[in-house]
Amino acid sequence: MKIIEHDRIKTITEYHRVTGLPKPEHPLISVINMNSLDEGIVVGPISSRFDFYCISLQTDLNAQLKYGRQSCDFCDGVMLFRSPGQFWGSNLESDPLQIPSGLMILIHPDFLWNTTLAKTIKQAEYFNYSPTEALHLSDKEKMMITGITKYIEQEYHANIDKYSQKIIIAQLEVILTYANRFYQRQFITRNISSHHIINRVKDILTEYFKGDTLAQQGLPTVAYVADQLNITPGYLSELLKTLTGQSTQQYIHDKLIDKAKEKLADRALSVKEISFQLGFEHIQSFSKLFKAKTKLSPAQFRQLYN
Repeated sequence: MKIIEHDRIKTITEYHRVTGLPKPEHPLISVINMNSLDEGIVVGPISSRFDFYCISLQTDLNAQLKYGRQSCDFCDGVMLFRSPGQFWGSNLESDPLQIPSGLMILIHPDFLWNTTLAKTIKQAEYFNYSPTEALHLSDKEKMMITGITKYIEQEYHANIDKYSQKIIIAQLEVILTYANRFYQRQFITRNISSHHIINRVKDILTEYFKGDTLAQQGLPTVAYVADQLNITPGYLSELLKTLTGQSTQQYIHDKLIDKAKEKLADRALSVKEISFQLGFEHIQSFSKLFKAKTKLSPAQFRQLYN
């Protein structure tokens, strides 16, 4: 085995070369059986960014992967989605990386040029999730994804003609549609962990809204809340949207309005002073948001409350 420590892999052909695989049968797309990586994979730490998309269906994994500084373990039936430019690595220092069973699809953005998938793949939030937010499949779901992936593999190994791209892209669109469905299922079925995240969001916002933090720093951003939870902003927003019907930004605004109502109930402060304490530079911005959420202006709410 050899040490491979590439910071950036620009092409699919280069990926095949550094992992000891034969040249790809198409320069812009490849379907790789992960068992074939055994001879070309590495000893030692790996860190890399790809300039292409990667979809992998893994059925066994003994190594740890990391996203930034976060590490996690995976088990059977896991799907991972990686967008161009996303960092990925192994934290192994000396032991050989144990390659999982399964299939991996590499797709260069140029393969999608002038197709509907070029747009929809960018809208798929899970391509920017971290490995800790991988999609865990049931046996039935794994069989479905495996069947579609095998179909793509067969087409990839067939002779390239004018229909090849259309057929492969059609199957990729099916995979992405199922991934959307299965992630929604995962948010619901992982009830305890999902609701634990929601409770943590409440606690983070409650703590943030104490004292002078709002006045000094303004509203917490989605990225700030996600960072406190060690998850990606996209994963957090999709989870909240599934369980509460709101995006993270909408959820933050709702909690802010609850805080505003508390302050408006106390006539010790003017609406302008409350606006400043809640992190608004202009009272008009506060009034606009408050009315959008409650159908009343702050002054009308205060009058009605009293």
